[in-house]
Amino acid sequence: MQRSTLALILSVSCLTAGSGCGKEEVKAVERPPAEVTVVKVEARDIPVAFEYVAQTQSSHQVEIRARVPGFLDKRVYTEGSTVKAGDVLFEMDKKPFQALVDDATAALARQKAALETARLNLARVKPLVEQDALSKKQLDDATGVYETYAAAVEQAKAQLNKDQINLTYCTIVSPVDGVTGAANMQDGAYVNLLSSHLTTVSTLTPIWVNFSISEQWVQNYRNEINRKTIVPPADEAYEVELIQTDGVVFPQKGRITFKAPIYNPQTGTFLLRVTMDNPAGILRPNQFVHVNVKGAKRPGAILVPQRSVQSGAKGHFVWVVTKDGKAENRPVAVGDWNGDDWFITEGLKAGEDVVVDGGLRLQPGAAVSAKAHVDEKAAPKDKPAKKGD
Repeated sequence: MQRSTLALILSVSCLTAGSGCGKEEVKAVERPPAEVTVVKVEARDIPVAFEYVAQTQSSHQVEIRARVPGFLDKRVYTEGSTVKAGDVLFEMDKKPFQALVDDATAALARQKAALETARLNLARVKPLVEQDALSKKQLDDATGVYETYAAAVEQAKAQLNKDQINLTYCTIVSPVDGVTGAANMQDGAYVNLLSSHLTTVSTLTPIWVNFSISEQWVQNYRNEINRKTIVPPADEAYEVELIQTDGVVFPQKGRITFKAPIYNPQTGTFLLRVTMDNPAGILRPNQFVHVNVKGAKRPGAILVPQRSVQSGAKGHFVWVVTKDGKAENRPVAVGDWNGDDWFITEGLKAGEDVVVDGGLRLQPGAAVSAKAHVDEKAAPKDKPAKKGD
């Protein structure tokens, strides 16, 4: 009885309370427009550069070799120093070669004396033969002797010249301006044809910078030129900028002066060579550096900041603010990176507003409060292009 009475009292209480025991009506709260920053899409000609890892090479590297066998007297140069063409590097023992020169000089004098005797004899024979005092055979014999000694004189001159040349080879000089390597032979060593390599001199200016591009990259680049999405410089006169290992841009610019006629069969890459002035000798052979190849441009290209582009299940997309202030999810096709920006090849047109910051909170059709994006560190538009994902 007590439980029934309690239930009845509670029922009456609810009735007398009216709507107090019913559910309250929930009103939907309207969200304020999402705040975003946007950039306005512009189509313009954008200069582009392509970055590669490269390696320096001496444009003229000479192996300094002894041309005659003998004992090495002394090394004259300082290893690792820069030298000029004609500077003495090594001195070999000259005494044996000087003796050969003296002997050849004496032999030449003997042959000249014999020739003079033969000439005088021929001069006496000729008139006597004309007077029939001597036979014609005697004239022929005298002429033959004279010509034999004349040839012997020429032979002796050639031998003397050869010995004089070998004597000059005892003083070994640098044929080019450049930096010297370590000496392979020490003072007092015997040098022969098997051990003739003494050192190396490498020219520092101009210097070569070699880099390779893949077969696939070459084909893609040609396709872009054919589609007119990229325009190469006139006469393919690309300007090459070199970046050193510390990130400092080298002051001199270079040009591509050689393209390999074939692809490397092991790597499938195509070698290109840049010639660059290096007057202060800062660059040394076999350094690893980076090069930016400049001169190409993308006509009518569209760039957006990299963080504007998002990835989804169906690919890349950006948020676009429509004219009525609504958010629109727009699929796009992306190309290369350009500094902090990304080339958009499909999906956007000039004049549209693309969201830079605040896109993660957006939903299609959501109201948007947009303000212009301010890039505090504007990226140069000719930074090296890198392939996007």
